[in-house]
Amino acid sequence: MSNKSSKKDDNDRLLVDSISINNAVSVRGLRKSFKNILVLDGIDFDIKKGTVLALLGPNGAGKTTTVHILSTLLLPDSGIVKINNFDVVRDVNKVRSLIALTGQYAALDEYLTARENLQMIGRLYRLGHKDINRRTTELLELFDLVHASNRAVKTYSGGMRRRLDLAVSLIASPPILFLDEPTTGLDPQSRLIMWNIIKQLVSSGTTVLLTTQDMDEADNLADKIIVLNGGKIIAEGTSEELKLLVGSERLEITVTNNDDFDRATSVIEEEENLRTDKTSRKLSFATKGGVHKLKQVLSQLDEADIEVENISFHSPTLDDVFLTLTGHMTNIEGEDNNENGVMIH
Repeated sequence: MSNKSSKKDDNDRLLVDSISINNAVSVRGLRKSFKNILVLDGIDFDIKKGTVLALLGPNGAGKTTTVHILSTLLLPDSGIVKINNFDVVRDVNKVRSLIALTGQYAALDEYLTARENLQMIGRLYRLGHKDINRRTTELLELFDLVHASNRAVKTYSGGMRRRLDLAVSLIASPPILFLDEPTTGLDPQSRLIMWNIIKQLVSSGTTVLLTTQDMDEADNLADKIIVLNGGKIIAEGTSEELKLLVGSERLEITVTNNDDFDRATSVIEEEENLRTDKTSRKLSFATKGGVHKLKQVLSQLDEADIEVENISFHSPTLDDVFLTLTGHMTNIEGEDNNENGVMIH
């Protein structure tokens, strides 16, 4: 055996040794490239059983690539990925029996009814006739689709299709669920319905990996959040832990006159995480100084003869965290041009 192979085996053993059997998902040293584009650069994370992990990141960060590897749709270039302690490369069939994936686009037969779609997937899973009927009835009720269960899916609204798409994923009662931006394009009411369903699933023991660019979604659903950017994990923790990264609060100032905006920016340009919006004449920055910092900044603006229209304090949000950590959100060209025919975002 060559020294190179021996070293790789030693590294793999170290990665495996760091994995706990109490995790539903464990990822160590995961790397993936498409041609000359490095999409995942050695990421590590775990998901505890019965919890929700949210993957946040701009387009091109590697979120969907991660989900497709975990769900056996893509092979990793290197690294170890375990689903309930089964390897996604060596134990493909076992892994697939434990998971369900709801992608960014509904995978439904539009000419079948909701009931027929559920029954068809149940047969593909080789469930018994009684189990198919029981699960179909349960899921139609859970997703509030009983009233439309005998209508062709092509007549459904976007929110109804999305709910049915998630229901179809659950026909075999998988313990682990991957949701790739599940509420994209939904109206606020449909989004809240989806959130409530996801919470019910988790409360019954389902483990969820969620990718999203919706900060409210991550805030409401996730037990733990990972921020991906450029194929690397740049931050992780609970929602509250991540918010502390940008300060305890933000001070927002609106100047009265458009002509004063650039001068106001110059006056406070050294403040931490300064963000500006010239259209609305707003400047905001992270601060832990409270009223003392407010007095200081107002004094500086007054000395510069800059009139202030409005001031406010607000607690940091995940939007603040996201923008602070990732900066300008830009796509990585080529991430969706892979040879497996899988759309990557």
